[in-house]
Amino acid sequence: MPHTTPPSAIATAAESAVEQAQPVTPAAETSAGATATNNLPTAAPGSPTEAPADRLDQIFEGLQQKSIAKQAIFRNTRAAFDMLRLVSQELVVELSRKITPVDANVLIEYRPVNDMEFHIKFSGDLLIFVMHSNIVTFAEDYGPMASKYVEEDFRRRFFGHIMAYNFMADSIKYQRLNDPGYLVGRLLINIENHYYLEGVQQLELPDNDMADNLLTPDMMRLFVESAMIAAVNNDLIAPPMQDIQKITVKQKVENQQVSRGSKVGFSFSSEQQHQSVDGLLY
Repeated sequence: MPHTTPPSAIATAAESAVEQAQPVTPAAETSAGATATNNLPTAAPGSPTEAPADRLDQIFEGLQQKSIAKQAIFRNTRAAFDMLRLVSQELVVELSRKITPVDANVLIEYRPVNDMEFHIKFSGDLLIFVMHSNIVTFAEDYGPMASKYVEEDFRRRFFGHIMAYNFMADSIKYQRLNDPGYLVGRLLINIENHYYLEGVQQLELPDNDMADNLLTPDMMRLFVESAMIAAVNNDLIAPPMQDIQKITVKQKVENQQVSRGSKVGFSFSSEQQHQSVDGLLY
């Protein structure tokens, strides 16, 4: 008589086979999808997840406060640069009328470059005025940062800036790329159109309390006039003979005149000495 398996045994074997075929997920295994800050999964693997509301709030607050303030400061700086450009053009016309009857060979020229740069050429000097496109801030102990005026409003900690560089005019004309230029002054502008002017001792620097310093055409004219006076009084010094005994082919090909002179450089006020390197102010 053939042996038969009881129905109950067949059912038990079937249930065991189903259990073995199903994968077992260990209790300690975690999802590979996106997780929240508490390390719990918020979405299936490969699926996007929303940023927590607190991060969105932080981004919004940053845009609302800093970004809007910086946009306003940029507009102020651009308006100040346009004012500086107009004042410079007027000054060049006045100086040309004075010098031409005396010596027509002494040229004073205003040269536009683009929206953020213009030049004033006078005699052998060239002043280059440049507006920087970015808004900056400084270390806590620098310049106006420690003043009560700046501390009262965090937006006053950010500045647009305009630089005035002095080059020898022939350095640009003959593309002498190794010739140095010198930062004569830097004008910082804030959200309230107050300014802070820093630079060489030859500049007629005002009392640098930003609370009292408002941008005006007269102030801009003083800035340009002082920069021109500093450039004119900074004479060209020829190098000693032993420094120009040799010239390389590269220097000759690149039209570098090794016998060229260099500016003496500029003197800075005592509080700016630690910021200057070879006549440059950082």
